[in-house]
Amino acid sequence: MYTTTIDKSPLIKVSTGKHETIFAVDGSQVNPLEAFYATLAACAGVYAKKACKGLGISAEGIEISCKPFAGPRGPLHLARFKTDVRFPEGFTAEQKAAVMQSIGECAVKEIVKDGANIDFQVSEA
Repeated sequence: MYTTTIDKSPLIKVSTGKHETIFAVDGSQVNPLEAFYATLAACAGVYAKKACKGLGISAEGIEISCKPFAGPRGPLHLARFKTDVRFPEGFTAEQKAAVMQSIGECAVKEIVKDGANIDFQVSEA
């Protein structure tokens, strides 16, 4: 479960059973939309590391750059999310392909792609 309690500060602190994440509405921390994009980038990193572990090679030096592109309805409508991967020297074509395929299977990306099927509910507790 994720919980937050609103106070007078510009910060939004979200707690889980193990961790706390801080967002802000004044630019002093990432806002939730920026964090969402960062989560997609982090997921790419997780899947790159998993692929490298499976291949028995180090993931060190892989650079992943992600850029969101707004759709015709404006910045709150993600139309495209571009992920560029730069490999350090020494990766073979086969290793690169395996890492790229793994990044393409990112669980967060898959949830977003299927998002139209999510039943979001807001209710008073």
